[in-house]
Amino acid sequence: MELYEKNGNILYILNVLKKYSDEDHMLSSTDIQTKIKEIYDVDIDSRTIRRNINLLKYKFDYDISTRNENGKGYYINRDPETDFEPGEVRAIIDNFCYANYIVPSVAKNIIRKCKNIQTVYENEKIKDYQIYANDSKTENVEVIKNIEDISNSIFLSKKIKFEYWKYAITDKLEKKIVSEPVVSPYAIVYKKQEFYLIAEKEGKDEFYNYRIDRMKNIQILDEEITVKKKKSEIKDFAESSTEMFGGKKEEIESICHILLLDTIFDTFGKNVTIEKIQNDEEHFKFLVDTNPLGFKMWAMRNIDLVEVIRPLSLRKEMQEIIKNAEKKYNK
Repeated sequence: MELYEKNGNILYILNVLKKYSDEDHMLSSTDIQTKIKEIYDVDIDSRTIRRNINLLKYKFDYDISTRNENGKGYYINRDPETDFEPGEVRAIIDNFCYANYIVPSVAKNIIRKCKNIQTVYENEKIKDYQIYANDSKTENVEVIKNIEDISNSIFLSKKIKFEYWKYAITDKLEKKIVSEPVVSPYAIVYKKQEFYLIAEKEGKDEFYNYRIDRMKNIQILDEEITVKKKKSEIKDFAESSTEMFGGKKEEIESICHILLLDTIFDTFGKNVTIEKIQNDEEHFKFLVDTNPLGFKMWAMRNIDLVEVIRPLSLRKEMQEIIKNAEKKYNK
């Protein structure tokens, strides 16, 4: 046992420096001795500590500030190439914990892992971390594995098969497997707090979006992806997908209320045209190349703030929707 303890000296010291030291919390040799005894129940003398710190600093290139340099004690600096800044760790925690595709148990594991790469002083700042969000998280624990499997299949250029579910109302609300497609996967995209797979369904010559949290039991098949797609084709489809409805793009012109200006960039990106309307400070002309079905869904959600001008077919479709809705509410 004594041999293991001696061989572990450098790791005990490194772990203590990583967890308990920074520029505001420098450690003396005695501090390091005390921490190692407290955590690992191992006794290390000051000379061994100094020798191993020099080994870490000059042989393993750890950025360790010493008492000779700062006049106070030892601390380890973050490596900007490999170590996360506190704000970056907090952003990782927030992004995963608030994302709809992460189940609560996985979110808790991510918080734990993030805390393990920080000092105790940074962890103190997030000790009371709470998630304030509505209950919209997925219950599918396979999401992270799904992403791994899809990534592997894209790398291997192999087709995949999976079960795809949606909500259904029978005697009660339930999740129902609605299809088991075989697809050629091309890319994973992240939009509206969800991951989507861009793929081509077997026997179809068009792209489809599949929500990854609605996919279960993914199988990577031996069958090769035979239809190769250019990055430009995938990019064009991803950028044309509004409300995650993909398809052929069409130029759509509408009149929008000024309240939608920020929302438009969040939804459609920056590749849009905005024009002022003379003598009208409350509205503007909006032109975008996108999928008409997705645009229709977006316009319906903002029905009192959007007027579709062209194409005429979409304008007539919107008129019909409004007319039918009016009949329902006038009963």
